[in-house]
Amino acid sequence: MSVPDWLDEVIASVPDFPIEGILFRDLSPLWASPSAMSRMTIGLAERCVVDAVVGIEARGFLVGVPLAQRLGVPFVAARKPGKLPGDTVGVDYGLEYGTDRLELQTGALGADDTVVIVDDILATGGTAAAAVQLVRSCGATVHSLRVVLELDGLDGRAALDGVDVVALGSLPG
Repeated sequence: MSVPDWLDEVIASVPDFPIEGILFRDLSPLWASPSAMSRMTIGLAERCVVDAVVGIEARGFLVGVPLAQRLGVPFVAARKPGKLPGDTVGVDYGLEYGTDRLELQTGALGADDTVVIVDDILATGGTAAAAVQLVRSCGATVHSLRVVLELDGLDGRAALDGVDVVALGSLPG
């Protein structure tokens, strides 16, 4: 897979960020383009019939809110610890340099819900896998993971336990 022309025009590649040797794929130009955002939302909504959209903090919110609006379903934020009021359910997950945690508000998802999880980019899949585990811990079913961009060569799909992955485009990681 490659990147469609309309998406390629709104991806900035920033060498040596955040550290030397990394080619950072910046989607800020996408967020600034109403027409590209519309195309992104239409593309991610294809063949997606769900009860809710779960967006992974923080750029998954930028993808998830317009997608939820288009699908006519609630948006649910998967947040870092301490960011949600009230009772939460969470899952800890490993990072290369330690651990992190994702949380949902208790009751945000029901056992009969089918959800799509969204984020901006799929790289190694660690955070996305944690989101899948979190949604499943609520008893909900994961329809798919949908991202704007997948970074090839980082094997992010392998971390996702058979979840269907839909990416609008892919570039070398």
